[in-house]
This record gives sequence, C-alpha cells and structure tokens, in this order.
Amino acid sequence: MRNALPLEVIAAPFTMWVAPVGTVFPAVDEDPDTTDWTLVGSAGPLNYDEAGVNVDQPQSMAFWRSLGDAGSRKVFRSTEDFKMALMLVDVTLEQYSFAINGNTVTTTPAGVGTPGTKKIGLSRGFVVDTRAVLLRGPSPEMEDGAMQYECPRAAQTGEPKPVFTKDKPAMLAIEWTALVDTDATDPSEYFGRIVVQTAVAET
Repeated sequence: MRNALPLEVIAAPFTMWVAPVGTVFPAVDEDPDTTDWTLVGSAGPLNYDEAGVNVDQPQSMAFWRSLGDAGSRKVFRSTEDFKMALMLVDVTLEQYSFAINGNTVTTTPAGVGTPGTKKIGLSRGFVVDTRAVLLRGPSPEMEDGAMQYECPRAAQTGEPKPVFTKDKPAMLAIEWTALVDTDATDPSEYFGRIVVQTAVAET
C-alpha cells in the first residue's frame, strides 16, 4: 500500500475483512485468502462512508482520593474495550448479514412464473455471532507496505438504521467490539494486536 513522506502521517482508507474465529491472520505482506476472509463492502472501502473507519479504545477509570489530600493517589481501570466501526454503503443481503448477526442469505432461483429471490431473516436471537476481524491500511514505516489490526474475536454491536431517501445512500452501522481472546498467551494481546510492515521480505 502506497504511502508518502512523512510516513508516520497517514490519511488513507483502511479496508476491513472478517473470518470465522480461529482463522489464521495473513502475513502483513500477503493478500487475505478469500476462502476464509470476507471483504466488508462488495467493493471494500469504495462502499464505506467518507467519515472513515473508526478505531476506538474506551475505558472506565476510578480515581481514589484520601481524606488528607485533594489530589488522586491511585487509579483503577475497571473496564476497557476495543472497537472498529464504519458506515457501510452497501445493502446487498450478503453485506446486510454482517449487521444482523451473520444471518444466512437464502437464494431461490427463478422458475416458470416465479422470480428469483434472496432473503434474510431480521431476528438476531440470543446467540451472538462472533468473527475474527482484520483491518488493513498503509504502513507508517515504509513507502509501500502495510499495517494491520488483528482482532481474533469480536461481536458486531452496531445497530443498523438504514434511511432510504432520494438524495443520500442508505447506510448500515457496522461496529465490531472485541472480546477477550482466551488463547492469547500475552495479556496485552487479549483484544489482538497491530502489526506494521517495516521492510520487504528477503529472497
């Protein structure tokens, strides 16, 4: 992915893929295997609203103050999250499925006197669909490399509210919220990791 000096300053579209939990992430210099990884947006970032792809790491902090001091003497982190979100300008049912728990799209071919159709259920139920999420853009370390966010396990927590008007495209809110990866051996990678390419592989 192309980048220009100064490399650390990035203003570029990022692209999102999802896959079943447990899928191996591609190397930072390899294209995702489309056998496992599904592109979010039929045309990738060409189907993302220009507000961009948003990465958010909210947390809740509790500060303790002693009776004898006005300032805080200790702080506790009680919750944290990691989220990746975008507005998807693509209402094909295969993409709509991401917004409603990965529900199955059923295709019925055309027959004599009957049209071909696709359908998808709107109920999400109690069981929450989880996926691995890959978010990739240009590297801040080299002119033609990539950086990627790797989230091994996440739930789609966006609430789709498409609005159908005459002058603006309908959009679906996609927000993947990370869940703890119980297979992670490093606690700092419970929500995943960022991998940045720094050089081309040697031959």
